[in-house]
Amino acid sequence: MISAGEFRNGVTFDVDGVVFQIIEFQHVKPGKGAAFVRTKIRNVISGAVTERTFSPTEKFPTAFVERKDMEYLYADGDLHYFMDMESYENIPINADKLGDNFKFVKENTAVKVLSYKGVVFGVEPPFFVELQVTKTDPGFKGDTATNATKPATLETGAEIRVPLFIDEGEMIQIDTRTGEYLGRA
Repeated sequence: MISAGEFRNGVTFDVDGVVFQIIEFQHVKPGKGAAFVRTKIRNVISGAVTERTFSPTEKFPTAFVERKDMEYLYADGDLHYFMDMESYENIPINADKLGDNFKFVKENTAVKVLSYKGVVFGVEPPFFVELQVTKTDPGFKGDTATNATKPATLETGAEIRVPLFIDEGEMIQIDTRTGEYLGRA
């Protein structure tokens, strides 16, 4: 059992037979009245996101979500194929289950596939990836004020903002949770 006062990002819990995952939470203590927890939660099966408030003392059963290490193989239309590292079984997953941060995953990358009672509801890429810059404008000396950035396209097709000194062909590190440039690889 988990109380609403113990909510953290990524926690999964069961409400009346429906499993939710916390995307955002905020403990609110107004000057007048009782404290409450404001959350943004996702239904892990349907993917629907809703906002809901809970009393900090409400208790819910925790839901066990299986996180399995798999390797991303390739995409074929809307299906993306993953290989189980233990049984070498290939599993197709629909593109709508992958999430926004999947755009930083290239082929042959190890990821975690999330499932609840055998139903896959998401894919968790590694927190940090190294990708090659395939297209960006050249940066010129003296163009900077402070912390200037330019758009860059990566080998997976994702677009991010990078500092002016980054050129095409360079390998860079990216935080997949925020989509931000971290440094040269």
